[in-house]
Amino acid sequence: MTEYTKNPDVIATLSPEEHWVTQESGTERPGTGKYLNNKEPGIYVDIVSGEPLFASGDKYESGCGWPSFTKPIENVTEHRDVSHGMVRVEVRSKHGDSHLGHVFNDGPPDRGGLRYCINSASLRFIHRDDMQAEGYGAFLNQVEDVA
Repeated sequence: MTEYTKNPDVIATLSPEEHWVTQESGTERPGTGKYLNNKEPGIYVDIVSGEPLFASGDKYESGCGWPSFTKPIENVTEHRDVSHGMVRVEVRSKHGDSHLGHVFNDGPPDRGGLRYCINSASLRFIHRDDMQAEGYGAFLNQVEDVA
């Protein structure tokens, strides 16, 4: 079983935006994330720890300007966030403690009603074809073809 940790060596290689988002709870500008329009099959992992977070089949177009998912694979924690004069639920990676984004209850009702609004800067995408070689073969059963 793979052990996922907050890796200081990886943190040192992050771009300024990736560092700001994951380590300082920043938010990328809407509509700018590299994975916003990604429709390839695979999984999204924490850019810092590599822990699996979301599957491509749970990604959908919410119109909010950030990649949106209906549910996590695993390794996601939720925390009360009262910053910016509002109450929200922050989403962080379990082992890497990276800030990922927020979860809202305005997602598709037929898929559980949640919208995980996630910064691309906190993610790394592993294409289905590369999952086995990169050590994510156990999650292949969670990856569907995306229309």
